[in-house]
Amino acid sequence: MISLSSSFYLDPCAQIIGGKESVPHSRPFMAKIKDSKGCLCGGTLIKSNWVLTAAHCEITNDTKVILGIHSERDKAKQVFKVKKNISHPCYDNVTKENDIMLLQLNKQAQLNKNVTIVKLPQKYGDLKPRTQCLVAGWGFTESRKLSDVLREVNVTVIARTICNDKKHYNSDPIVTKNMVCAGDERGGNDACDGDSGGPLMCKGEQRGIVSFGIRCGCECYPGVYTLLTKEYSRWIKSVIKGN
Repeated sequence: MISLSSSFYLDPCAQIIGGKESVPHSRPFMAKIKDSKGCLCGGTLIKSNWVLTAAHCEITNDTKVILGIHSERDKAKQVFKVKKNISHPCYDNVTKENDIMLLQLNKQAQLNKNVTIVKLPQKYGDLKPRTQCLVAGWGFTESRKLSDVLREVNVTVIARTICNDKKHYNSDPIVTKNMVCAGDERGGNDACDGDSGGPLMCKGEQRGIVSFGIRCGCECYPGVYTLLTKEYSRWIKSVIKGN
């Protein structure tokens, strides 16, 4: 059995393993979510005052959401407080099921070339194994030095049967139909230490949310993402409509 004590599930700050610096402002939908201790999670802007992230990201009174940045030194950054954080009602921090959360910002973002709405799926469905995707985030690199710039890495979708087998997660926890497994079969390319809440982008659409993993960049434990399904889409729309 695998102990999740070594997982990056709740570790602070994003870490892109095996990645590269993003072209500045090439991911204008990215949100950096941080508190007084520094980086906390990533997220995406889905409406001018709503950010999509992971339910396991801890939101406090001093949490801030920053939009429009490649680096926090950018003068055009937009900084927000969190008016309301709404986790999925069936989120389970043991099984990792329904690891999805919405943040309502305290004001509307000003949309421009550096701040845009992420493209959500036109059609919801499963991601086929070997689909090429991308993960982006801020934080520590392989050298454990904090990166001030947005970084990204390419990952490949891996079949759930493989992720759940004895050589990988051994169904502890089970990678369910509401999750997707992605990484590098040889190891080395991965999201880590949360990039938590950040997007899994496939063919220009956000198809997942960084959720959990074990031993960053290891081929035995690819990153696991909340899969954006039609059911989650309905939940997102109902929350926004009700607020």
